[in-house]
Amino acid sequence: MLKLLDCNNFWSPSGGGVRRYHLEKMDYFKSRSDVHYIFVMHDNKTYTEQINDHTYVEHIEVPKVWGNWEYRYLIRKWPMARVILEHQPDIIEVGSPYFMPRIIHSIVKRNKLQSKVFGFWHADFPVTYARRFLKNTPLGLANRGEQLAWWYARKHYNRMDGVLVASEVIKMRMERNGMNNLHFTPLGVNNELFHPDKRNTGLITDLKAGNPERLILFFPHRFSKEKGLHVLLRAYEMILEMLDVPPALVLAGTGPYEKLVKEAAAKYKHVHFKGFIENKREMAEYYASSDLGFALSEWETFGLSLVEALSSGLSLIVAGEGAAREHVESSKAGLILDEVNPDQLADAIVRFSKLDRYKLSENARKYAAQLSWESCFDRQLDIYQRAIEANKRMVH
Repeated sequence: MLKLLDCNNFWSPSGGGVRRYHLEKMDYFKSRSDVHYIFVMHDNKTYTEQINDHTYVEHIEVPKVWGNWEYRYLIRKWPMARVILEHQPDIIEVGSPYFMPRIIHSIVKRNKLQSKVFGFWHADFPVTYARRFLKNTPLGLANRGEQLAWWYARKHYNRMDGVLVASEVIKMRMERNGMNNLHFTPLGVNNELFHPDKRNTGLITDLKAGNPERLILFFPHRFSKEKGLHVLLRAYEMILEMLDVPPALVLAGTGPYEKLVKEAAAKYKHVHFKGFIENKREMAEYYASSDLGFALSEWETFGLSLVEALSSGLSLIVAGEGAAREHVESSKAGLILDEVNPDQLADAIVRFSKLDRYKLSENARKYAAQLSWESCFDRQLDIYQRAIEANKRMVH
């Protein structure tokens, strides 16, 4: 029986794409009796949760990151070493670049384990974090920071047996920067749950508030700068002067900009603060009942939430960089911004209001129907099994 262990410093109980990835992966492996699956979840206490006879969640106590975050970054080796030595995995998948690659390499080397180590490129961190955070600094610090991050990535990820990448455009960027042994593994979507049939007429009636011409805009992302929330709120102010009917704007999530969302909901009649939607069925209803969604981050490596939106038949306005652009170019189900700023976003919303929304919705659904979680994890499992077989041949 293959033993697979997942660890990730990006896990958060209120997170978006990474959280969805791990929950869907756990559901998949629950039905695979030929795989012993372990997910290491950072928590406020340490204990073992057994899902069935071959699926486990190993909760380990990890302090929260300082500030308004739900993340818990493991920086100590011994809690992870205990779990790894207990389960003796054939494959260890490392989901984040912070601390975890060094910790895992050290444990495997020190204990002379045969475990194969793979990375999953959930965040394009040399660009997403290094370049973005240093963007407006002098003396070329943004470029230097990015190059230092790529050096770090090559140092830790090129030691691995492979790296999984969910977007072709991100994979090409990684190759240009000297990353080796990359595997294109697009993520999936639950096409039965996220479906246009989940449209809720009662919800639509409430949001349209007596005017059938009112657009329903949906933003189900972390309330943070990188997700473009501040741009959307400013653009909303502008389109109130540009459209005859004020759109309904539903903001669903949590994060450091939550105060801005609450202020907007108090100020504007048709802005609704929903909070974090944990129930997937409720989220599916909002996707299917809305007219337009947004993916304004230029740093997406796949964008699970935007593929869920497309699967629900929801058209999108997206940033012109990263995986968001890749999805909309391929699906022809929305508009792409040359630059993410309030003026361009407001103009795009007005342009969208004049387009054939039904055709865009059909395009969205048709594109997302090609993606599934089963095919995603089948592909990953095939990569892992081939790595194990190659290792057995080398041993013999």
